[in-house]
Amino acid sequence: MLSERQGDALRVRTPAKVNLFLEVVGRRPDGYHEIATLMATVSLFDTLEFTPDMAGGLTLLCDYPGLSTGPDNLVLRAARLLRERTGCTLGAEIRLNKRIPLAAGLAGGSSDAAAALEGLNRLWRLRLSALELASLAAELGSDIPFFFVGPAAWCTGRGEVIEPLRLGRALDLVLVVPPMGLSTAEVFRGVTVPNEPRSGAAIRQAATAGDVSELGRQLHNRLQPTAERLCPAVADLFMRLAGLGSAGQLMTGSGSTVFALCRDPGEALTLARALHSARDELGGARVFIVRSCD
Repeated sequence: MLSERQGDALRVRTPAKVNLFLEVVGRRPDGYHEIATLMATVSLFDTLEFTPDMAGGLTLLCDYPGLSTGPDNLVLRAARLLRERTGCTLGAEIRLNKRIPLAAGLAGGSSDAAAALEGLNRLWRLRLSALELASLAAELGSDIPFFFVGPAAWCTGRGEVIEPLRLGRALDLVLVVPPMGLSTAEVFRGVTVPNEPRSGAAIRQAATAGDVSELGRQLHNRLQPTAERLCPAVADLFMRLAGLGSAGQLMTGSGSTVFALCRDPGEALTLARALHSARDELGGARVFIVRSCD
């Protein structure tokens, strides 16, 4: 997350993430799944602007009309939790400029919630540490603590047990986002826990070594077959990427975004141009060229 002050206001840019590996290793008594995943933040950002509200109110405004700005929104839930745990009585108006697609496996909502905790912690001068903020984040959602630890990490448990990982080099990717999203809960309901979960040792080694070719060979997402059944566009776009010669391709998270892992920025640009030239065949999918964050 990148933040800057502008007078009394504060602006935070917060990134999307991709899963380079996602295995389901078991089912928990509480109904959640145990996972093992390699996540990395990428250069596709939402922006949140925080302005003090002297009356103590909490309001959220958003430029994306399809997103609820009511009390169910993770940004406002994060703000209320921060006030409850610290005893803070200050307020804020929060403006969300939404660029990360919704229900796309890119953790835009989780990233926004992390940005809310980070931004309001600074706006209200609460001085909580990143570790304390990550602990609060874990109460809101499994992906949210990652954004206090990234830019890349190996995550286990529900995703909240985080081991930072340093990528051996920046990764160039092309994201393809179909117009239809997927429900994380629905995708997980349809997944079968494997008898022998796949180890992530090889992809972790490739990631830290900066070996993009091996990283491409080790890409894995246990949720992808279920997502493809629920949303055939995922399978169609995956096969299209597979024919373009990148180092590898995968669906991220619970979908519906698929991505191509490219060997360098030039290959990413060439691949994106090929997709744009065939845009009439993409069914309204959007294409983004991104790079892993430092």
